[in-house]
Amino acid sequence: MNRRNTLLLKILLFLFILNSISLFLYFLTHSSNSSRSNTNLNNQIPLLRSQQQQQSHHHSLKPWPILPSYLPWTDAEDSKANAITRSCEGYFGNGFTRRVQVLHGPGWFRCWYSETLRSSVCEGGRVRMVPDRIRMAKGGEALVDVMGRGEDEELPAFQNGAFEVDGGNGVGAVEGKTLVDREFLDRYLPAGGIQRHTMRDLISKIRVVREKDFACDEWFEEPTLLVTRFEYANLFHTITDWYSAYVSSRVTGLPNRPHVVFVDGHCETQLEETWKALFSSVRYAKNFTGTVCFRHAILSPLGYETAMFKGLTEEVNCDGASAQELWQNPDNHKTARISEFGEMIRAAFGLPLNAYHSTKPVSGHNVLFVRREDYLAHPRHRGKVESRLSNEAEVFESLKSWVSNYNGCKINLVNGLFAHMSMKEQVRAIQDASVIIGAHGAGLTHIVSALPKTVILEIISSQFRRPHFAYIARWKGLEYHAINLAGSHADPGTVINELANIMKSLGC
Repeated sequence: MNRRNTLLLKILLFLFILNSISLFLYFLTHSSNSSRSNTNLNNQIPLLRSQQQQQSHHHSLKPWPILPSYLPWTDAEDSKANAITRSCEGYFGNGFTRRVQVLHGPGWFRCWYSETLRSSVCEGGRVRMVPDRIRMAKGGEALVDVMGRGEDEELPAFQNGAFEVDGGNGVGAVEGKTLVDREFLDRYLPAGGIQRHTMRDLISKIRVVREKDFACDEWFEEPTLLVTRFEYANLFHTITDWYSAYVSSRVTGLPNRPHVVFVDGHCETQLEETWKALFSSVRYAKNFTGTVCFRHAILSPLGYETAMFKGLTEEVNCDGASAQELWQNPDNHKTARISEFGEMIRAAFGLPLNAYHSTKPVSGHNVLFVRREDYLAHPRHRGKVESRLSNEAEVFESLKSWVSNYNGCKINLVNGLFAHMSMKEQVRAIQDASVIIGAHGAGLTHIVSALPKTVILEIISSQFRRPHFAYIARWKGLEYHAINLAGSHADPGTVINELANIMKSLGC
């Protein structure tokens, strides 16, 4: 036993001496290296000062979350997997399967065209933006500072060369050459019924320049979406913009969530909270002080070109289904893409994706009443919203009284005053609701983030018989009910009876 203890003591003493020697050598060499580093730094100061003039943006990009309804996006390079024209995947997924290569070289440019949507997702490398050649307001200001500003001041007007691509120094690099011609624009970026197609206009003004003339004040090293918004303060239209940006990111196979640069001069709104949550960063084009170059720029189609908007005027014959069902039994008339996108919004705010509606929730069923209330939306707005339900307060109070006396089960009536809630709080309220009630209005577009088996009850006045939310509910596979009014006044008893029937169908 004594011999064993003596041996252990010798081993410990040896290790202590070895560690001491290692520490001595480390500090000796570290001191020497520090002296050499300081000397090298002094020698490099002139070079560092010159490099400060050309900034380079290296940001950590947000990863894509794991989404329960996610299905693989068709590899656009694989022509065998092209989505069938006018199929649900063609409308909502990757129908952008026709590759049109425009430029090869140090800089490059190509578009992915969708026969179904008649629009393109375009992308390019070594693309330079010259903000001085874009006429529009600076953008990103506080609303109160720009009241009264006209919409034309906020929408971009591009001069030739507002964007440029590095064409190298070869024979094809003709100084000032326009990237595409009118025939290309009409074929792959048709204006359709859009009076002011800003992305078409932007691409029409792109010039190819020689490599020696391709100088940049700032670089974005990571993929960046270039987005132009129109009705940016309206939730329905903004969700079409979010969806277009999401689809563009997936179509181009981005491994992480990209940055966003708004190529418009709109002021800041509450909806920007979701832009910042969905993507890695948000900037405004006119907020840059010099030329900005992108290693990889993606031009997102306008929200008007998405299926969510086009479905208002043309038939999009698609029903919502689960990703699991479609994975096992693909169906050209079913889609899980809207559910996937709704989960993306919830994930962006850190809300749980494994939530589901219980038939008998312990805390009761949440019935969310989405209210329309006055708020200041944009510089041309007077702060008064147009009434879609003239006796909304009466209907809400009647529902409140009915719920308090209901014996079937516990019901929590939620007062959805969205104008006074953050975007995250709004999405959480949608997620927690078993039933969503509301008069026709943009706030109902939030149902894209509703859980499966959520029931929608829309109250529609005679002046606003529009199919927006009936379609979104259908594309998500949600149960939908409508109360069509003769005018704008609803009978509270009718609304209560409709809700009572819905609650009974939920086992309540």
